[in-house]
Amino acid sequence: MKKTVLIVLATIAANYAVKAQTVSLFDGKSTNGWHSYLKSGPGAWRVVDGVLQLDPSAPGQGDLITDNEYENYDLKLEWKIAQGGNSGIIFGVHEDPSFEATYLTGIEMQILDDAKAEDNKLATHRAGALYDMKAPSSPAKPAGEWNKVEIKKLNGHLTFWLNGKKVVETQIGGPEWQDMLNKSKFKTWKGFAAYPKGHIALQDHGAEVSFRNITIKEL
Repeated sequence: MKKTVLIVLATIAANYAVKAQTVSLFDGKSTNGWHSYLKSGPGAWRVVDGVLQLDPSAPGQGDLITDNEYENYDLKLEWKIAQGGNSGIIFGVHEDPSFEATYLTGIEMQILDDAKAEDNKLATHRAGALYDMKAPSSPAKPAGEWNKVEIKKLNGHLTFWLNGKKVVETQIGGPEWQDMLNKSKFKTWKGFAAYPKGHIALQDHGAEVSFRNITIKEL
């Protein structure tokens, strides 16, 4: 009996160790592990000098999403946006033809040139924000500079870091969340934030945007 219990505990520990390992989502050489939303292949996304980059002039525009789905995790990456640009990191994305865009189901951490982008009027739309719901407590670096991001999601508890500073924290489904949701444009969107497990997306919003050092640790 003791031997059986020890074997079970060892198996659980081994599985946890594998699950808790940090893995790279971008190898710096290819778009392996990613595809365009509702399509196959990377579309207008390219690898340039070890950086994952959207070419807004190339054919095949659309958001790039992970092949795999994730629920509880610690995601880290760096992003750089062109002057006047707009993009985002969207997660909890449910890939289904009934949803024509990633943002219809996914939650977004905003990427923006806060100084010159058109969508800079509201604090909840600026870089680092929980888009249209909660403003970041610290600003991003300007266009053309790299910003470090961390998104931690554990049992609905959501935390954003931007360049080492915690900028957003909330509980999905909690009282604060519900209040923010009711004041946002998402309040009548039935699919929004409805899928705890989903894909991670890099948004194509028509501007050149770059990503590097993309890693994830499942929790």
